[in-house]
Amino acid sequence: MTSEYTIKIPATSANLGSGFDSIGLAIDLWNSVTVKNGPFQIKLNGFGEGELPLDQNNLVYKSFSRLFHEIGETIPQVSIECENQIPISRGLGSSSAALVGGLYAANIFAGNPLSKFDLLNLAAQMEGHPDNVAPAILGGIQIGVYDDQNLITSSVNYPPNISLVLYVPDSIMPTDNARNILEDQVSRKDVVFNLGRFGMLVNSLSNGDLSNLKFATQDLLHQPQRQQLFFPMKNIIKGALDAGAYGAFLSGAGSTIIAITDSREYTIGYEMADAAMKSGIEGNIVVSTIVNQGVHLIDQGENKCQ
Repeated sequence: MTSEYTIKIPATSANLGSGFDSIGLAIDLWNSVTVKNGPFQIKLNGFGEGELPLDQNNLVYKSFSRLFHEIGETIPQVSIECENQIPISRGLGSSSAALVGGLYAANIFAGNPLSKFDLLNLAAQMEGHPDNVAPAILGGIQIGVYDDQNLITSSVNYPPNISLVLYVPDSIMPTDNARNILEDQVSRKDVVFNLGRFGMLVNSLSNGDLSNLKFATQDLLHQPQRQQLFFPMKNIIKGALDAGAYGAFLSGAGSTIIAITDSREYTIGYEMADAAMKSGIEGNIVVSTIVNQGVHLIDQGENKCQ
């Protein structure tokens, strides 16, 4: 354990349209957490500043404390500083980043008693599903499933030249609201619709033939219901596809929409923003990529929020 260290955690996007609660990817957009020995204090800069708690209810600190509880050690006195570049309640894994950041930072402080897979299992247990925490820890595109209580993950290959165009609305979509609106039962027809498209999604990414992503990112299990909470969704997705994106989908529980492409990123972003504006929604465009690295300890030469 060092007296001060900083880690970085990527944003993540879950579902990718057809893969509800089963798949996620890591985005080259980062939060950082710096831990120091000393009296308890939490500082926060960036997204969530003035909104998120700065006491022991802070999710980074709660996760930090949880690891020490798991290994049966006393929670140390530390100062934590968070630099948040991941927007809050926009479907970009901000809560997963906080959770993973706290666990990973605590594991370093404790001398790394848990393996990365141990951390993944604990994070998925705390989060309730692995679709965000798996890419946050492992990077890349990850599928996560359970066999009873055993978490199994599998990496999905993807073309190195693809880009992500994010339309990030100014309006939030609280995850609880987006989950509560989902139906408890779905039809066999809708399940078959998604199963076929999820298979096509993984195959298209793996073999580099992105021409079918328009269909592979379609969904009937969660996006139609969440359309009721974020009505411009269809128009923004259509704007992205009409501008040349291979596929587009609601990121996680929303409200961000992500388009996949390998060219014309800013044209696609413009059309997404224009479609949103015509629906009375303001927001920002972020052009990014999938990143193969998950949470990690940074060296002195690496920018905290690069």
